[in-house]
Amino acid sequence: MKLTASLTSPYARKIRILLAEKQIPCDLVVDSPWETATSVPALNPLGKVPVLETDDGETFFDSPVIAGFLEALDVAPHFIPQAGMPAVRVRQTEALADGILDAAVLAYLETMRPAEARLQSSIDRQHDKITRALTRLEAQLSGEFFHDDQISLADVAVGCALEYLDLRAPGLDWRARYPRLKAFLARIGQRDSFVSTRPPA
Repeated sequence: MKLTASLTSPYARKIRILLAEKQIPCDLVVDSPWETATSVPALNPLGKVPVLETDDGETFFDSPVIAGFLEALDVAPHFIPQAGMPAVRVRQTEALADGILDAAVLAYLETMRPAEARLQSSIDRQHDKITRALTRLEAQLSGEFFHDDQISLADVAVGCALEYLDLRAPGLDWRARYPRLKAFLARIGQRDSFVSTRPPA
């Protein structure tokens, strides 16, 4: 298998963590869809990473679909419960974490615009989304992990989202307001899969 990804993409990092945790062999092709010579649109018409290409040439995108594909391979450990509602709850937490990423990316892109064209109201709107989502996650987390007593896709997604905020939105200073999430990231961030997939400084 082959994963096309950017090293700074938190969506791709989520998949790289799952691959590492499951110890599934997979070649990493570093490619940014923002580069002129990118091959990403040929793999994903939407021009987004990550894209997973199987050995028989089938491609899967985006990260929630790839995560589902990896679970369908039935390789332990499992990160999505097999039962109906527990699986739905894990995927909902994943969606909330991915929504934080979506908002953080939009806010970051807005800050990259020339000052005279930048819309602070747009940045504030995205930061409000992030704050509401973090507040929900803080209230939801009552133990070591978000669901049951073992790591799941929800935990991987939230961990990636929190570390992406450190990278692209350090001014939010989320640790000062969300002690449970702070402690959660301190724990999960020590896993080898998280350490080995951190974006380069």
